[in-house]
Amino acid sequence: MSLLLFTFILVYGGVHVYTFFKVQHAIGFGPLPGALLALFFAVMVIVPLLVRSIERLGHETAARFLAYAGYSWMGFLFFFFSAVVVIDCYRLLLFLVAHLWNLDLDRFTVSPRTAFYVPLAWGMATSAYGYYEARDIRTEHIVLRSSKIPPDAGKLVIVQMSDVHLGLIVRKERLATMLTKVRAAAPDLLVVTGDLVDGQINGLTGLAGQFQQINPRYGKYAVTGNHEFYAGVKQSLAFEERAGFTILRENAVQVTTFLTLAGIDDPAFNRGRGNAASAEKHLLESLPRDTFTILLKHRPAVENTSIGRFDLQLSGHVHKGQLFPFNLVTYLFYPVKSGLNALGNGSSLYVSRGTGTWGPPLRFLAPPEVTVIELLPASSE
Repeated sequence: MSLLLFTFILVYGGVHVYTFFKVQHAIGFGPLPGALLALFFAVMVIVPLLVRSIERLGHETAARFLAYAGYSWMGFLFFFFSAVVVIDCYRLLLFLVAHLWNLDLDRFTVSPRTAFYVPLAWGMATSAYGYYEARDIRTEHIVLRSSKIPPDAGKLVIVQMSDVHLGLIVRKERLATMLTKVRAAAPDLLVVTGDLVDGQINGLTGLAGQFQQINPRYGKYAVTGNHEFYAGVKQSLAFEERAGFTILRENAVQVTTFLTLAGIDDPAFNRGRGNAASAEKHLLESLPRDTFTILLKHRPAVENTSIGRFDLQLSGHVHKGQLFPFNLVTYLFYPVKSGLNALGNGSSLYVSRGTGTWGPPLRFLAPPEVTVIELLPASSE
C-alpha cells in the first residue's frame, strides 16, 4: 500500500505540476495568484488521503463533500490533461518535421492560449456529460444456450452487478436506481463480482436493507474484489453478509441440478496465502464436468489451465476504463474487451463495465451496466 500511495502521489502530483506550468505559459500570473494556484493544486493532490482521514475521525458530511469536490476535480483534470497531451504531441511532431526537413509550418502551429483553452473547454464539457453518463445505468442482455441445461429447465435468469463501490459517493439514491434495474429483470439468481464496497465504508447505514429486499429464488452470491481488501476484510464481509449475500471464497455451490457456481478471492487477499492460480485450478478440478459451471472472479484474467473447466467466467474490475481514454491503459493489463469473449474449448468470459464508479463520480464512453444473462437449453436444431 505504501508503494501504491507513493506512486499515486508521484504521478498525480506530476500531472498537477505540468498543468501549473501550462496555465502559467498560457495566461501568465503574478506571485500571489501563482502561490494560490499552487496551494490549490497541492491540496487536490492529497485530497484522497484527507478524505479517508476525515472520515475516520467521524466527520462523514465533510468527508463526502471533500470526496465529491476532490474526485470531480480528478475527473476533470484527467480529461483536460488527456487533451493537453494530444495537442502537445501534435506541437512536438510539427516542431520535429519543421526542423528535420527545414519547412515553414508556422501556419499549422497552435498558440499557447489555444493549447490551454481547448483542453479546458473539453474538460468542462466531458465532465458535465460524464456526470450524466455515470447515472445512466444500462441493462445489458446476453443469451447463452448449453446442452448441459435440460430441455425442460426453461429459462434461468442471472443478474450480474459489479464494481458498485458503495461508500461516500455511491449511496442510497444510486443504489436504488441500480436495484430497480435488477428487479425489472426478475432474476432467479443475483451475483456480484467484487468491489461491492469502496475504501470508505464507515457510513453504510441502510444500504444492506436495500439489498435485503431482493430475494431471487436461487439466492444472492458475491466474491471479493480488491476494494473489499482495501476497506478491511472483516467489515466488508460483514456488510455483504448483512445484505444477504453468500460469499464464495475458493469454494462452490450447486445452485440447481444443472448449475454450479464457483467463486475465488481477489489476488489482493492471496498475498502470503499461496498461489491464487493453483487455488483456482484445484477448485475447478473438483467440480462436476456435466453441470453448467459459472466462475465468479473479480479481475478479467483467465488462467490457461482453467479454460474448458468452466462454461462462463463473470468478471469486472476494469470499468472499461471508466474515463476514456483510460481504457487504453487498462487494456495493457487486461487485454480483453468488455462484454462477451469466447475463449475456446467451451468456455466464455463476460467482462462487465461495472455498475457504479470509483474515484471520480463520472464516466465517459463507458456507461455503467447491470447485466442480465439468460441461460437456455441448447436449441432443438
